[in-house]
Amino acid sequence: MSDYKKTMLKPYLSVLGAFALAVGTAIGWGSLVVTNNEYLLHAGPVGSAAGMIIGAAVMLIMARNFAYLINKFPEAGGIYTYVKDIFGYDRAFLISWFISLTYMAMLWANATSLPLFMRYFFGDIFRFGYLYTFLGYDIFLGEIILTLFAAAVFGLICMKSKSLTQGIIISAVLAFCAGITVCFIGIMAGNGSSANTFDPFFLPDTSLLRQVIKIAFITPWAFVGFESISHSVEEFDFPKKKVIGIFRVAIIVTTALYVFVLLMSVSAYPERYSSWLEYISDLDSLSGIEGLPSFYAAYKYMGNAGVMILMISLLGLVFSSLIGNMISLSRLFFDLSRDKILPRRFAVLNSQNVPESAIILIMAFTIPITLVGRTAVGWIVDVTTIGAILLYGFASASSYKASKADGEKIVKVTGLLGLAIMIVFGVYVFVTSSFGLGGMSRESQLIFIVWSVIGLLYFRFVMVRDHGRRFGKNLTVWIFLVVFIFMLTMIWVCEECYTISASNLLAVRNHFAPGESIESINEDPFMIDSQRNMMIMILGSAAAVVGTFVIALGTMLSNWFYVRKCEDEAREIAYRDPLTGVKSKHAFAEYESKMEDDIKKGDAEDFALLVCDVNGLKHVNDTLGHKAGDQYIKDAGKMISEMFKHSPVFRTGGDEFVVLMNGQDYQDRMDLVAEFDRAVEQNIGTGRVVISGGLAEYKCGDESTFHEVFERADKLMYERKQELKSMGAITRE
Repeated sequence: MSDYKKTMLKPYLSVLGAFALAVGTAIGWGSLVVTNNEYLLHAGPVGSAAGMIIGAAVMLIMARNFAYLINKFPEAGGIYTYVKDIFGYDRAFLISWFISLTYMAMLWANATSLPLFMRYFFGDIFRFGYLYTFLGYDIFLGEIILTLFAAAVFGLICMKSKSLTQGIIISAVLAFCAGITVCFIGIMAGNGSSANTFDPFFLPDTSLLRQVIKIAFITPWAFVGFESISHSVEEFDFPKKKVIGIFRVAIIVTTALYVFVLLMSVSAYPERYSSWLEYISDLDSLSGIEGLPSFYAAYKYMGNAGVMILMISLLGLVFSSLIGNMISLSRLFFDLSRDKILPRRFAVLNSQNVPESAIILIMAFTIPITLVGRTAVGWIVDVTTIGAILLYGFASASSYKASKADGEKIVKVTGLLGLAIMIVFGVYVFVTSSFGLGGMSRESQLIFIVWSVIGLLYFRFVMVRDHGRRFGKNLTVWIFLVVFIFMLTMIWVCEECYTISASNLLAVRNHFAPGESIESINEDPFMIDSQRNMMIMILGSAAAVVGTFVIALGTMLSNWFYVRKCEDEAREIAYRDPLTGVKSKHAFAEYESKMEDDIKKGDAEDFALLVCDVNGLKHVNDTLGHKAGDQYIKDAGKMISEMFKHSPVFRTGGDEFVVLMNGQDYQDRMDLVAEFDRAVEQNIGTGRVVISGGLAEYKCGDESTFHEVFERADKLMYERKQELKSMGAITRE
């Protein structure tokens, strides 16, 4: 094990710090903003709260699984470490690749929320230096600078002082927990006489059960990060058995805060709207305080003081999430680097015992996302939902398998239950995406496709550097990834084709007057151009699918052939004697085992064994040195191989060789052995190699075993040795 692998993180994290890290990473800007679109518009306040509580119950199961794994595998890296130790490096790489994207997505969401925060409360102060418009969102140089500045500041804090980092995240979490709770109490007290603002409790014209289930199925994204302390287990400054309590409290607090925000968001709305549903549905057209329902409610019932409290809370949410995700990612990268998946420099700790280079890498990853602005937020929920399903699914599978071996009955049950739940969640997300039932957005599908292809390419880089041959042993993992890429690209293209067709149909309807004949429409140049353009776009989309799949499949096959090549080389090394170049003792053992099986089954063909022993090797070593002795053995191997060119030759000991003769060499065995013996006798007294050989045969139908044939040949070899001694050969060993 190399020195840098032994590098360990030093304890600093207190119980309160671990709680703050769990809550602060799990809940961020989305708790006050994204919940409006992703929750209220799909299930209403009561349906959303019920779905959230069901999701929390699932997370308590996951908490039990993570607590068990943390105590069993107390190493930085979290889920990567557990999967590596239980399922192997291939699956560990796969989960680490997608969990990195999940944590990075949450980091991006909170980093890019700062310009939006400034716009809501301070106007266009940072909207200067217009650059371009991306997917309908204007990109400004000022907002890019603000985002990068925030990422740099928090990155430096995380790099330079663990105690300051812990102090900031504890303060931020306590601030937003207290702030949201105070505003919730104040708003509910002010709203007491007008509780009808919560109507409708569920969305109209939709099954109540379906609404609750939909929220429950997307809820895991809201909790992703509570398990983040598993990446910092080496830094716990408290007994690891306390982690289950920390998890439970963190989940309960997170759930309460989400429910508070949901109820706050529907407790008030401007008078021009008839209900909270009409208000929430129109948020995209609103700005300022009105664009943030919870802030609008705080202003209505608590005035400017309520808005100020929620502003501080929102900043606390953003700050704690930025710090929490940086810590989680940096510790994951640190452990990946210790295992040589990432370059070594990311496992180097600075004077503060922090993986500084890993944090710098995270900061660098933030730069590209600033160039697309808040359009990235549309991907976040989907990315984190898929990431959560993989994260909690693998954690459950790991805890189930480990606890089964340990005899931990409770964890075995929670592991199996958690795995079953995540499989159901995964099927639900895939089915809704496949059939256009409100599943993943096209942007999310695209980012997963690109990330998966990059993962396949990077895996090749990892394998090339993997001198220990830990990777590439589980082909099913990579087949699954290729199938995943193919299915996502198919879904993406189907939706793209539908969009193109719908857009073309609308254009045609707007161009032609009602009642025009089919003949005139078909012959109209506009129609011809529309059909041509639609066909070009559809073919382009199909080409994208084929191209992506070819790249993914080609990369996977290239990786597979590389693994096979490495395995063949390793087998060749193991089967080849390094000194003489003939086959090794290990290879002879496999041949012997196979021949024994063939003899027992009656499938063995006639063969003969020539057992050889080099005469006088000790004398050569004693008089001329071991270098000369090695050359003597090499000469013996060369002489035997040249004489028996069509038979495998094995070196089975220091000066022992075995020739397995079959086929033509078996037919010519007597002549070949006679010629070999004459050549040996001519070498006596010349200083050239002298070899004793004994030949024994096996004929199909004999009752003897391979070992008996070898024993007969070995006995004859010793008789030949005495015969050569009488001729003047040196036989002293």
